[in-house]
This record gives sequence, C-alpha cells and structure tokens, in this order.
Amino acid sequence: MRLTVNNQPIEIDADPDMPLLWALRDLAGIKGPKFGCGIAACGACTVLVDGAPVRSCSLPVGAVDGDVTTIEGLPEGNTLHVVQQAWLEMQVPQCGYCQAGQIMSAVALLEEVDEPSDADIDDAMSGNLCRCGTYPKIRAAIKQAAELKTKLGA
Repeated sequence: MRLTVNNQPIEIDADPDMPLLWALRDLAGIKGPKFGCGIAACGACTVLVDGAPVRSCSLPVGAVDGDVTTIEGLPEGNTLHVVQQAWLEMQVPQCGYCQAGQIMSAVALLEEVDEPSDADIDDAMSGNLCRCGTYPKIRAAIKQAAELKTKLGA
C-alpha cells in the first residue's frame, strides 16, 4: 500500500482495515500521533488528511485518500510552524501526551479561519481532550499563532 506521509511517499504492508494510527506508528515508525482511546473520542491521534483533522485511531488505512500530515511534518526546514512556536511561547504542554493532536487540530483551524473567535476555537478543539486541563493556554496559543501567522504573512 502506498501513502504520502509528510510529503514523502511510503510503502507499507498493511491490512486495509488496520487503523491509520497503527500503520503510522508500527509500520512507518512515525511516533507523533498517540493512542489515547481507540474510539476517536480524545483526539490524541489526530493527523491531517489533505489538511482536514482526522482521528487516525478509527480511520482504516485503506480508506485514506489524500496526503497525511503528522506533527513531524509541520516544521519546514529548521523553522517551527507558527502553532508550534506559539505553543512554546505560551508554555502550553504539561504532560504533553495530547499535544500533537491538539496542535494538528489548531493547524487545521488556522488554515480555515485567520482570526478565530473563542467560539471558533472551542468548536475546532472540542474533540481534543487534555487531562492536564491546559485549555486556557491552548486558546491563548491559538490566538498567538493567528497573530504570528498574520505578522509573517503565512
């Protein structure tokens, strides 16, 4: 089976019913997406497929129709994505387990909405759970990333 992951073509020998999460982690060695619940309820496994956030724990790899981007595919060269930069500036992570999924959902939001309102953020991030409760910092970081994106013209 051929996939494009983080702008790189890869070939994996996977059952088409295998969840994308396990194909990425176990067969492709991409460890950014995390297993959290296995029922698409927590968001730790979120990746982008053609720019849209999907829960890779419940998406069969055989159903993937598009380019997959994981957190490893966000930086361009040695430059952090504006969302990653804002996450660091706002000191969002505590335990960090959910952060890859949180960041991927935030990236997708900012591709759709340049200046997200609190309601936009709440809606886009509602499927991502953080057991440490960093939601206020997540919201602040998304707003910071939107400002950075505007400033950089990205």
